Amino acid sequence: MKSNILGGVLIVVIVGLLVVAYSSFFTVYQTRQALVVRLGQPVRVVSEPGLNLKLPFVDAVIAIDKRILDLEAPPQEVIASDQKRLVVDAFARYRILDPLRFYQTLGSIEGANSQLSILLNSALRRVLGEVTFTHVVRDQRAELMGRIRELVDREAGAYGIQVVDVRIRRADLPDQNSQAVYQRMQTERQREAAEFRATGTQRSQEIRSRADREATILIAEAQSRSEQIRGEGDAQRNQIFADAFNRDPDFFAFYRSMQAYETGLRHNDTRLLLKPDTNFFRYFTDPMGRPREGGSAASPAPASPAPAR
Repeated sequence: MKSNILGGVLIVVIVGLLVVAYSSFFTVYQTRQALVVRLGQPVRVVSEPGLNLKLPFVDAVIAIDKRILDLEAPPQEVIASDQKRLVVDAFARYRILDPLRFYQTLGSIEGANSQLSILLNSALRRVLGEVTFTHVVRDQRAELMGRIRELVDREAGAYGIQVVDVRIRRADLPDQNSQAVYQRMQTERQREAAEFRATGTQRSQEIRSRADREATILIAEAQSRSEQIRGEGDAQRNQIFADAFNRDPDFFAFYRSMQAYETGLRHNDTRLLLKPDTNFFRYFTDPMGRPREGGSAASPAPASPAPAR
């Protein structure tokens, strides 16, 4: 009976010792740091990973993440210096450097996110309210994000937090303003397009008018030159005919008559109403072209010479 009681007591003692031993040790992982609190009062901070001791049933261990944490702030409206409203969507990255101060001021990650959201919104309004819409969207975006990070980091230091980075994910006009700006830009582009078309039409008319004027001048000069050349050719041809006639009048009369026959006696296109003994046909009856007795006294070559080819 006594042995059973002793065995039970021994088992209870062993279990109690195991519980005490288990409560005396705690493990700190590489991604965390620990704050040891004794009866509600912080005692020490353990930042190195490994196995550590604490007073059982008296000390409590609060694990605090030491990795870089994300803060997603809700989009908010900011008024730029040029009085344009912007919808800014930003986020931040931070880490906890002082677990004791963090625990004393904020107490938890949720409280840190809430407080940092307030600080981030205040910094956004302060920094973006000093610049124009163009600077935020295009010209100085990286510089502005650096200024916001420095401002938030300086104020977050009182909570044992270091702000690593702040980024503006999106900075746009509100929907109604965006539509108005789009319509204004569209109207402006349409006006510029109309000006370009009007300028192009005017320029094309000027070029076309100048080309028509130059073409008219060239045609007139070409026609004048052609008439001059044609007149010179006709004069030269008449001079040749005159020289030929003066050199051999009989041959010239024969040549003129042959040209008249070629011109007047075309195949399926000849209609002549002449007497057979007319002077026009004198070379048909006499190779020398002497007119018949009693024939017509017409000129030996009534037909005009064929035009030069």
